[in-house]
Amino acid sequence: MAYRWETPASIWQEDETSGEFALLASEGLGPVDWHGRARQRLPDVAHVLGASLPLDCRCSPIYPEGFAYCPRCGRPLLRLGGAAARARGWWGPGGDDMLPRHVPHGLPVTSTPLGDSLEERPAAPTPGRCDLTMPAPPNACSVFAAAGFGFPGERLLALAHTRGVLQYWDPLGGSWHVLTPEAGAASLVFTASSHAWIPAQDPRRGEAGVVPGLDGLQRLWIDPVSETYRTESVLAAPIVAAPGLMRRHLACLAGGIDAVRLWSMRLDLDEVQEYACPDAPAAGWSHPLGYDGRLFWLHAQGQLTWRPGEAPQFSPWPLRWQPRLEFGGPTQSRDGRLWQIGHDGQGYSYLELGAGSDHLPARMAIDGARLGFANFLFRRGHPVLDEPWSNEHVEDPHHDDTLVLPLLRSFNNNRSQPSGLVLRFHKANFRAEEALGAGENARIIPRTTVEWIGRRNVILDEIARLSRPLECVPVVAGGCLWLHHPDWNQMRGWRLDEPL
Repeated sequence: MAYRWETPASIWQEDETSGEFALLASEGLGPVDWHGRARQRLPDVAHVLGASLPLDCRCSPIYPEGFAYCPRCGRPLLRLGGAAARARGWWGPGGDDMLPRHVPHGLPVTSTPLGDSLEERPAAPTPGRCDLTMPAPPNACSVFAAAGFGFPGERLLALAHTRGVLQYWDPLGGSWHVLTPEAGAASLVFTASSHAWIPAQDPRRGEAGVVPGLDGLQRLWIDPVSETYRTESVLAAPIVAAPGLMRRHLACLAGGIDAVRLWSMRLDLDEVQEYACPDAPAAGWSHPLGYDGRLFWLHAQGQLTWRPGEAPQFSPWPLRWQPRLEFGGPTQSRDGRLWQIGHDGQGYSYLELGAGSDHLPARMAIDGARLGFANFLFRRGHPVLDEPWSNEHVEDPHHDDTLVLPLLRSFNNNRSQPSGLVLRFHKANFRAEEALGAGENARIIPRTTVEWIGRRNVILDEIARLSRPLECVPVVAGGCLWLHHPDWNQMRGWRLDEPL
């Protein structure tokens, strides 16, 4: 015989003979495989559900939510929090929706005050080391999201979108688990363009945002208890470019019968609109960028801009001018205009973005490559502090033979100069294109330091023989700043003082 217990979110069963509890069902979760995978990782399952755990009681390894005492022996239990986590989430380096409107959204900029913690470490040239490590996900070429997803506490997901594999991190067990798709779940494969993960607004239990997939835009739901996921179709069409958000409008580029089309939906009204984009390429787009009330998608052939309520515009680049999208991303001038770096065969220059079809975009010549984005720019080893085309500011002449690649800017209104995470390549007697090359053109960089540039410059770690530095991915999760590269077996982490 078994007793049935019901909590506000779950249904449990107590075995009369052993006294052990088993989960039968829980809100937002699919069929529960309790005697299979779930029992192997009960501490994490208890934190996911907000259940109770024994302290010195051996009657059952887990108890329903809200239990303060064991019903059999009366000993006190550890009650875990049951309220959904409300802390800010991490949806990739370009997924921070807490930034003010005058900062471009979609670039690797975060409003998380990372510098307040990292700058307390010994300043350069004192070498540093990572505080802790985490095993890299089994499918290492991944994008990351860390949030509550409607559960108590933070969960970390790694999506290998080139293979369509979703991975879940068990922080108490210290291991990754591959989530199995439930019957009818759509493919999560997306290789047409750069990936973007759209966060869920006020998520329900298990809701993990919207992602592009092989069959269209999918709303993703995870079940960490049974280690499964399911999807709901938002748009059934081949996705050409990743989705972006602008003023509660969700938009993306999708393939149509005759040409590429821009599809948009207003989140609060489910109002759908479509626009033809006959000149737009069908693959190879950058992560969407939101600025000045518009969404921008950049491509090797041109730029596509869209303002909600208006028709999109595709503008090819000027003749012989090619963007250097791998250098980081667009940046702003002091008058608020947006600029993209490129090369016309004779030299580098910045081209104004979003000028419109009625105006010729302005162009500003520069004397060398600048790496970075959103005013976090470097020429070789020195910062560029004024206009994007200004001369570099030489603080340390010893950095003349280095090359700095910004990875993440930390936006802070209280700072006069940008601060953020960078890679510094030492003895860099080669061009920026060579350092950033991939595939057959990948260059092995003998010595690289991971540094924080801010009010106080800090050397966080050192990397030997780094290749394909553009594949380095910063992640903020679990009260730490992490750095991941597909070639590494371990992710490197630095603790942050306060929970984010």
